[in-house]
Amino acid sequence: MRIKNVLVSQPQPEGEKSPYSDLAKHFNLKIEFRKFIKIKNIGAKDFRKHRINIPDYTAIIFTSRHAVDNFFTLCDEIRVSVSENLKYFCTSEAIALYLQKYVQFRKRKIFFGKNTNADLIDLVKKQKTEKFLFPCAENHSMEIPNMLETAKIDFTVAPIYRTVSDNLSDVKITDYDMLVFFSPFGIKSLLENFPDFVQGEVAIGAFGDATSKAVIDAGLTLNLHAPTESAPSMTMAIEQFLAKNQKK
Repeated sequence: MRIKNVLVSQPQPEGEKSPYSDLAKHFNLKIEFRKFIKIKNIGAKDFRKHRINIPDYTAIIFTSRHAVDNFFTLCDEIRVSVSENLKYFCTSEAIALYLQKYVQFRKRKIFFGKNTNADLIDLVKKQKTEKFLFPCAENHSMEIPNMLETAKIDFTVAPIYRTVSDNLSDVKITDYDMLVFFSPFGIKSLLENFPDFVQGEVAIGAFGDATSKAVIDAGLTLNLHAPTESAPSMTMAIEQFLAKNQKK
């Protein structure tokens, strides 16, 4: 399997330095970035149909930056003042740090896991007395809600945005030897934009269990998965895969 051209289904990382730059240099790769999905806020009118009163909750669960942005946008739109005592539980440190765009970072009210849902739920279980709100996409995965129910957590799912496929007519998918995905919706977008897509020798990487499952459910071969104990990030998983591939 010869890997030279990689397409990552995310926006271009900000700044000159990123783990992808190191990967490209080390393995002589051409790495391109292109969002496969678009996020749309559902708006105040549709949100009110759920009869959710945000001030009733003492803690918020965030699993993505999209959820963070759309939550605070919605609060402004419906004129809800976010309490300074609100606690935040995030899947990763990156999401926790991103919260600084909207709130002051305090260790006593912002908690984060190590990029896995299991870590996140462990944090939540330590503070079972809180009343949790889980802002998410309308067509969200049931993994987090199911885990919260099993842990007997008091929570409410709050659909606040829609995830839809982007128009990829500018992408020539056959140019790439590896495709990297971070959401099941990315796989959906791939199949909608390229209904005749044949994987062949193209390697597919997925971040998260739900994304990996979407790859397999689509009848595609999953070549690399993250996070794992040895590869907590997608770039580390790619590095390990390429190193092993070179030896072959």
